[in-house]
Amino acid sequence: MAQRGSGRGNDYQRQQQALRRAQEQRARQAERERKAAETASKRQERERKAAYQEQQAEQARVRTIGVEHEVEQLGQLLRDALVGDPPTTFERRRRTHTPRKLDERPWSRPEPSPRWEEFAPPEPGGLAAVLGLGRKRYEAEVAEARVRFGEAQDRHRRAEEKRLATLERKRAEHRQAEAQALEEVATFNAKLDEEREAYRAGEPAAVEAHLGAVLDASVYPVGFPHEHRIAFRPATGDVLVEIHLPPEAIVPTARGYRYVKNRDETTVLPRPEKERKEIYASVLAQVALRTVHEVLTSDPDRIVNGVILNGHVKTIDRATGQEVSPCLVTLSASREQFGKLRLSQVDPAQCLRGLNALVSPNPYDLEPIRPIVEFDLSKYRLMDSMDVVAGLDSRPVLVKLTPTEFEHLIRQLFEAIGMEAWNTQASKDEGVDAVAVSKDPVFNGECIIQAKRYSKLVGVESVQALAGVVEHKRAAKGVLITTSWFGRASHDFARQHGRLQLIEGPELKYLIKEHLGKDVIPGPVPPKRRSSRLGQRPAQSDRGAGPSLGRPRPLDSGQ
Repeated sequence: MAQRGSGRGNDYQRQQQALRRAQEQRARQAERERKAAETASKRQERERKAAYQEQQAEQARVRTIGVEHEVEQLGQLLRDALVGDPPTTFERRRRTHTPRKLDERPWSRPEPSPRWEEFAPPEPGGLAAVLGLGRKRYEAEVAEARVRFGEAQDRHRRAEEKRLATLERKRAEHRQAEAQALEEVATFNAKLDEEREAYRAGEPAAVEAHLGAVLDASVYPVGFPHEHRIAFRPATGDVLVEIHLPPEAIVPTARGYRYVKNRDETTVLPRPEKERKEIYASVLAQVALRTVHEVLTSDPDRIVNGVILNGHVKTIDRATGQEVSPCLVTLSASREQFGKLRLSQVDPAQCLRGLNALVSPNPYDLEPIRPIVEFDLSKYRLMDSMDVVAGLDSRPVLVKLTPTEFEHLIRQLFEAIGMEAWNTQASKDEGVDAVAVSKDPVFNGECIIQAKRYSKLVGVESVQALAGVVEHKRAAKGVLITTSWFGRASHDFARQHGRLQLIEGPELKYLIKEHLGKDVIPGPVPPKRRSSRLGQRPAQSDRGAGPSLGRPRPLDSGQ
């Protein structure tokens, strides 16, 4: 009995040991699985982190390539314009009509016609056919089938009529659309031909419209403005172009980007300030040269003799918060002068210096310069010029000229002095008889001219009125010219104003003799007592002072 109990105890122990071994084995297996999972997780985490870091590094490389591409584009602005044809020409603006063929497939195929076989009932067969059984029912079915067959034929006929009508309508609409498109093309081309003829004739509106289309078609990188204003001067063949330049922000402030793994961040590699300024100065020079190039190369009829360009930039004054448009580049170049340049080989900044252009000394800081010519002819209503000098007889009396002739004579005098001048229309001229502009880079500005063909004293109210017009038009100077004379009050007022110049008959006589080669008689001689006063009055050095009766000083062309 004791042995049997001992055996049972040993079996139990063996079972417990086996159970413990199994549990330990499962625990070891679970631990191995846990460690394997942990290892796999760490590996996956490392792989994920590596992939993330590679992605961030790739993004930094892509951003760097993008910045390099932007800078490369900024360096190719001028050369891009030298490749291929001009942005637009009259011939390229012409339209052509390419006929479109109507797709008739939706209406070209008729639906199949109804077939009797599809409606006819089956005839009786077998013994029923021999005995004649079901004949009446068959005939009734045939009659009913014929009704349905007729209805189907009617539907088919109506569908065909509708299809054919739709097809004919579509063809008519297509013919009408084609005719309208052809007419629109012909109308546009006819108008374009009229514009071309007006352009060849040098009509300002046509010249300005064409050159505006040229500059509109010029393709620049994203962020470049396209605003511009154009004024053509038929008398000289010069075109004044005012363009908006890109702001300094067009130059990327970053030279590149780099991903730093240990900090998990992308850092900016800054572009040195000196390099940014050099790039921006080059951009301004390239845009200026490119604009002049596009204007001249888009003028095969050689209507334009030269280009005067002012480049402004729209920005915000950091001191006032107000929007300003400082001028950063201004130049004047003739066609002959510009045609000698090999633009593909020039350094843009040095090329501008060779053209005697004025460039802001600190364009990146938006330091403004004064334009060579700055005016707005839209403020005046201009009229065609008249050659009065050619019709002057020997020693003509100026007071015998008509008012219009006298105004045109004064305009020709200013042109002979070296300015560009235009007469205004007689109606609603606001007291402006002519407008003159100096192209001198030092003494430049806009001059308002009033011409008084008088035979008696010109009152001070005329001088005061001219001062008001000068202020209203924001002109640099006002000149009042008369065949007679002014009083002391007029000279005193002009001297105090500072921007008025009075020219009396004797000085006008001298200027016409000096610059037009004509010996004229201005008009009545001033009263002797006034002459004696003038003879006693010391000469004035102020611009607004009246002249003495001796040799007059030259007419000022500046401010």
